[in-house]
Formats: sequence, C-alpha cells, structure tokens
Amino acid sequence: MAITAQQVKELREITGAGMMDCKKALEEADADIDKAIEVLREKGLSKVKKKEGRIAAEGLAKFAIAADGKSAAAVEVNSETDFVAKNQEFIDFVEGLAKLALDNDAADMDAFKALDFGPDGTVDETLTQKISKIGENMNIRRFEKVAEEGVVYSGYLHNQGKIAVLVGIRTEASAEEAATVGKDVAMQVASMKPEFLDESQVDQAYLDHEKEILKQEVLNEGKKPEMADRIVEGKIKKELKEVCLVDQKFVKDNDVTIEEYVANSGKAIGKDMKVASYIRYEVGEGIEKRQDDFAAEVAAQAE
Repeated sequence: MAITAQQVKELREITGAGMMDCKKALEEADADIDKAIEVLREKGLSKVKKKEGRIAAEGLAKFAIAADGKSAAAVEVNSETDFVAKNQEFIDFVEGLAKLALDNDAADMDAFKALDFGPDGTVDETLTQKISKIGENMNIRRFEKVAEEGVVYSGYLHNQGKIAVLVGIRTEASAEEAATVGKDVAMQVASMKPEFLDESQVDQAYLDHEKEILKQEVLNEGKKPEMADRIVEGKIKKELKEVCLVDQKFVKDNDVTIEEYVANSGKAIGKDMKVASYIRYEVGEGIEKRQDDFAAEVAAQAE
C-alpha cells in the first residue's frame, strides 16, 4: 500500500519521530496509524534502553498548590543537559507532573508512574515518549504531596526551577493572608538550606556524627579531654541554630529568627502562625554529575 506524505506528516506530529522512521513504520503497519504508533513506540523503547546509562543530573523542580492553599505537591525531573531543561516541552511535562501529583494520592513512584497522563498513556509511557523524542535520558527522581489539617502552603521557585521550595504554615489565616510569610520562609529555605525544621526533628545519627567531629576538633586545639564534652555541647547548640530552620536568623531581618518573624506576622493580623513543614528540592542534589567537555557532549548527541 502506498504511503502518502499526509500520513507521514500526521504520524510525525503525533509521535515526534523522524520522517523516514514514520514512513518505515507506516509501511510495516500497512498504513494503519495506530499500529504505526506502536511500531515507533517499540523502536523508541529500544532507544531509551540505549540512553539509560547516561547520567541525568540537570532538569527542573516544580510545584503545584491548590487554590485554597490546603494542599501542595512538588516534583523533580532530571535530564542530561541544561539545554533540554529549558525546552518548553520539558517544562510543560514537569509542570504537568506537579499538577498530577497534587490531584492524586499516589503512595510511591511506581503508583505515580502508573497514573494516566493523557494522550500518550501513563506517566511512565509518556516519559518513554519524551526520552525517545527529545533524545536524552530523563528520570522522574522524586515527588511529594502534602495536605496537613490546619496548614496552608506557599512556595518559591529559584532560577525558574533549579530549586523548588514548599512551606507549610500552621494557622487559621487564609492562604492569601499567609502568602507573603510563606514565600519569605520559602526563600529562606532556598538560600540558607536548613537541614531540619527544628531541634525536635534533628536526627540522632546526625548529632552523634557532629559531636564526634567537634570533639576531635577541640582536642586538636589542645583543650583538655575533661573540658571537651562541655565545649562540644556549646558548639552543637550554636550549630543547631544554623541548621534548624526556625532558629535561623531571618535573611531579610537579622534581628529576628524565622520563628519570631512568622509569629510576629501572625500577631499583626490577629491569627497565630507557625512553620509546620517544608520541602526543598534542588535539581541534581546528590547526583554525581558527568564531566564531559563540549566536544564530547556533541559527539554523544550524534550517537
């Protein structure tokens, strides 16, 4: 059966595959568009397998917040290069995933990837299509939805999504009333990178590790062993004020801590406010980034 240019054009628009690939797929499928799509998916999947070994450490983090501010979700999707992360199709994909996470209650990544995402099928199937079309390995690294009773959420995106922060404020105030405070705290989280909300959430393993390091440091300074523990306790208390969000000095006003700033803001409108939680996603954090030079990157794209 003869394959028309219109059929090739239609299949290419649907799949984003190359013209010759579309023509061959249509020939293999006897001009049946649906079967040709499946043929390309199969071939696309083989391309994906080839790219799976590549390190995806760039990308975007995005969030979505419900209109009433009572629930929110964040997601991080990685790509191999920053160039792809600036692609509008990739941006739309990540934003769509954040909205999907907000609108559903997926228990884990497998459940999330099984959710329907639209014309290309599930999230996982759509991801496969994007990898095949864009030509880079991509990975949905993490997502989280939050919806705690009595908490309203605000967010802040740094550098268009290199860092995404959600902050929950426990209050009877509306999302609109708490928006400025929430965004200020989210900006604090983005810039100061706290490790814990408050001292009650500090991991014991973290404390033990820090105490061991600080004790050795004190001993190396020549302090007597019998004094070391007391000195270390003082250093730990000072360090906790730097790693716990509510105890950090507010970057916009160093005269108050975050806890004091939030509480004072609540008093100003007659409604108590307290930081309840935060999520901070920094793209590629903890991923070993590749060290390819530009020439090697161009060569890799030609594979």
